[in-house]
Amino acid sequence: MSTATAISHCVPMACAGAEAIGVLIVSSNQGLRCELRERLRAGRWSVQEAGSGAEALEKLSSEPMSVMVLDPGLPDLRVDDFKQMIQNQFPAITLIPVNPHTGQPVAVSASPDSISLELVRQIGAGAALNSGSPPSVRELDREGLKVHNAIPEFVGRAVAVHRMNSLVHMVAPRDTTVLITGESGTGKDLVARAVHHLSPRRQKPFVIINCAAIPEALLEAELFGFVKGAFTGAVQSRIGRIHAAQGGTLFLDEIGDLPLGLQSKLLRFLEQGEVQRLGSTDTFRVDVRVVAATNCNLRQLVQQRCFREDLFYRLSIFPVELAPLRERVEDIDLLAEYFLAKFCANQVTLAPEATELLHQHIWPGNVRELRNVMERASILAGTERLILPQHILI
Repeated sequence: MSTATAISHCVPMACAGAEAIGVLIVSSNQGLRCELRERLRAGRWSVQEAGSGAEALEKLSSEPMSVMVLDPGLPDLRVDDFKQMIQNQFPAITLIPVNPHTGQPVAVSASPDSISLELVRQIGAGAALNSGSPPSVRELDREGLKVHNAIPEFVGRAVAVHRMNSLVHMVAPRDTTVLITGESGTGKDLVARAVHHLSPRRQKPFVIINCAAIPEALLEAELFGFVKGAFTGAVQSRIGRIHAAQGGTLFLDEIGDLPLGLQSKLLRFLEQGEVQRLGSTDTFRVDVRVVAATNCNLRQLVQQRCFREDLFYRLSIFPVELAPLRERVEDIDLLAEYFLAKFCANQVTLAPEATELLHQHIWPGNVRELRNVMERASILAGTERLILPQHILI
């Protein structure tokens, strides 16, 4: 008996009135997602979609799913790494890879039950995707993205991006402190998250503290915690962000704005692995990996005596520098298409004149600025499927 025949004779799925089964379709190809959704429309499935590995992980964290239909050509993660993340974080989910061109199931990842077999049968019953339509820019670039873009949401194929990806993959499995530098808007937070998610600590907390966003008077208490009565308003004891990251990763964003008075305490924690809460003489041993980021020139701050030299060398054991967008010109089109796919329900493309306008801009706000420009353009374009120069406000 053929596989197809065997699947068609499987036990029927849930009877009428039963709760719908959660299915997540993961593909960067919007056409493929629509096709698969239509194939499953008649079934009793609760279908969700994700355009990237990062989006899929976010949806799985907020809503449990039983089955994942996976297009292996992810735009932001190597498929093997993504599968490993799913296996570690959501071991109960069944993976059904599909051919990215036909949408036909390839295999089922684990001993499937009748529900997942029925899903395979229903997917396979649909006609193959229309191969006569011209592929979109994102489809043409999928192979390049799969090779060069191993960090969720960090789209790019420039040499600088490829080099950065290699560095992140080398350092992520270790506990080495990482210092991420780059101009504002280059994606330092994405790289920090990638270091955590690609590390053995991925199932432990990822705690963020923005050193520039918290007043100096409160920052020490936020970092190290405090005991009841340590200061006015301390009505109960509380652990700090460092302690909250136990076993995981602490991301110190805008580390260049850390007050000089706190730098010695942070250095002690980095060297001894101990924290002492405000108002207490007791110390706690913690196991925390530190990733720091800044858009400042820390060497210059050291020369100006605004940043401790010993702390600088302790933080910069493994530096990762992110290139500004003006040095990644070849990525502008790719990023623009990527953001349009996120903001537009229908497939929208850039007119050549609009593309030329994007290339003429120097992007002082980097990728964040481009993202905002494309979101604004998607709104101004309305129902049109072509982004024109008048939609690009820069």
